[in-house]
Amino acid sequence: MKIFNYKRVPYAEIRAFSVHILTASGSFLAFLGVVAAAEHRFIDMFWWLGLALLVDGIDGPIARKVSVKEVLPNWSGDTLDNIIDYVTYVLLPAFALYESGMIGEPWSFVAAGMIVVSSAIYYADTGMKTDEYFFSGFPVVWNMVIFTLFVIGASATTALVLVGVSVVLTFLPINFLHPVRVKRLRPLNLGIFLFWSALGMYSLLMHFVMPQWAVVLFVVSGLYLYCIGAVLQFFPSIGRH
Repeated sequence: MKIFNYKRVPYAEIRAFSVHILTASGSFLAFLGVVAAAEHRFIDMFWWLGLALLVDGIDGPIARKVSVKEVLPNWSGDTLDNIIDYVTYVLLPAFALYESGMIGEPWSFVAAGMIVVSSAIYYADTGMKTDEYFFSGFPVVWNMVIFTLFVIGASATTALVLVGVSVVLTFLPINFLHPVRVKRLRPLNLGIFLFWSALGMYSLLMHFVMPQWAVVLFVVSGLYLYCIGAVLQFFPSIGRH
């Protein structure tokens, strides 16, 4: 006969709440990024964003592993995750774009404003995911877009066009890839995402001064990640067994 029910031991609650703390730590990483961007230490800012992206990538699987929703039903991990994502994926990159003056005055300010407003609306869309786990509309991954602009040393025109196109695509039913959850071409998609990430880290280590071949590979892999969702949407037979 059992002396006690192990499910009532508070260890489960402590463990589950620790996952929420892990998720919330992304807000502190974002704060460190804001400080770095305000001081124009953009290399440091992107390292903090990279750490925040790592936290965002591991907290979900851990939460499912320890059944956070069931153990702590009154605490919404999804809401917490959306708050952190908005700060790290949207607000901080927009602030970096503005602080850098990449597009010049007043367009850096205008572009940053377009980013934060369109992204806030996107987060309110309950249909942002398709049945195959694609994002419907540009999924406001501005951390990746703005990082790319820094890596390639984009001109004002290039930066403004890419921001403008991405803002428009936020509201259009065009699919964008989730490299982990989308099953079609998953090994290829995940491999290219990891390759792009490795080149990004190399760029940070080189202080954005990379050989031309590395810049080309970074841009090509980034364009693949940006466009492959639409390709799979318009050619639905690709990647199906």
